[in-house]
Amino acid sequence: MSISVEAVRSALSQVIDPNTGKDFVSAKAAKNIKVEGNDVSLDVELGYPAKSQLDMLRKMVIAAVRAIPGAGNVSVNMQSKIVAHSAQRGVKLLSNVKNIIAVASGKGGVGKSTTAVNLALALSAEGASVGLLDADIYGPSQPMMMGITGRPESVDGKTMEPMENHGLQVSSIGFMIDPDEPMVWRGPIVTQALQQLLEQTNWRDLDYLIVDMPPGTGDIQLTLAQKVPVTGAVIVTTPQDIALLDARKGLKMFEKVGIPILGVVENMSVHICSNCGHAEPIFGAGGGEKLCAQYGVDFLGALPLTMSIREQTDSGRPTVVADPDGQVAQIYKDIARRIAVKVAEKAKDMSSKFPSIVVKND
Repeated sequence: MSISVEAVRSALSQVIDPNTGKDFVSAKAAKNIKVEGNDVSLDVELGYPAKSQLDMLRKMVIAAVRAIPGAGNVSVNMQSKIVAHSAQRGVKLLSNVKNIIAVASGKGGVGKSTTAVNLALALSAEGASVGLLDADIYGPSQPMMMGITGRPESVDGKTMEPMENHGLQVSSIGFMIDPDEPMVWRGPIVTQALQQLLEQTNWRDLDYLIVDMPPGTGDIQLTLAQKVPVTGAVIVTTPQDIALLDARKGLKMFEKVGIPILGVVENMSVHICSNCGHAEPIFGAGGGEKLCAQYGVDFLGALPLTMSIREQTDSGRPTVVADPDGQVAQIYKDIARRIAVKVAEKAKDMSSKFPSIVVKND
């Protein structure tokens, strides 16, 4: 007795992807199910990068199908397919960037840039094509964090090629100025510089562009909200009340301009002593989770305050590349995957499917 496609679908509807919390049928991930005699073949299409997860997920799918009475060989082609998702109304998507994720904080000194670079590297490690835009015009730090020196090249004299290291495409005002040179610019020039960095960098087919935002809720944040197609924002905070106070302002700002909050990352949550390993919440505890509960957003994860994160980032080899199998790198990868899943659940951008309508007066 041969098995049916419906039996395969029924079996897969009981298999929950631990990353999304949904089964493969309701998530529309299981595609092209074919049954020849008792042999089964199918495709599983994930909406998020998951290089480290594919083997585990494939085994789950194969085990479920093989449990069907009479099932023979099971062939599963599993892959990630990252698509463009909708941004704020009235803002057109960039042709070569599928999703833009802003990493922001209400105040400085909470480790936002360190978080941004490690999240970008974590998404890249999972197989995505990732870019990093340093939007902090007054205090660019990504050239040092990414271990990149030199000036970007321009082939046509109008646009520039992104700088590269550790598999990321990077653009920063820091590549064009002397490290000791202060940016004594007024707001309009700063926002113009941000737009030029974004639009005149020749990004090459990015699945995600991570934007390392400057602290605060000023001109650059407003420009980003009004003119840049942002898929979602990640808020970085530390547990103490003064940081949470400013994180709330950042969160409310994105809400006001119609940019979804993908979640909150709590940085420096627990101090780990480098000598004895003693853990102590020197900045308080649970602040990020309280903020999430108050505003109904997701808590993406918490990172410890350890010397290694600072040392690795200062050396131009952030934690995810310096110690890819370490515990802290795993936290960054888990947070990055949660962010990618949140993006995948958003409405897809359909603007490229429709022709542009031009009205002419004859």
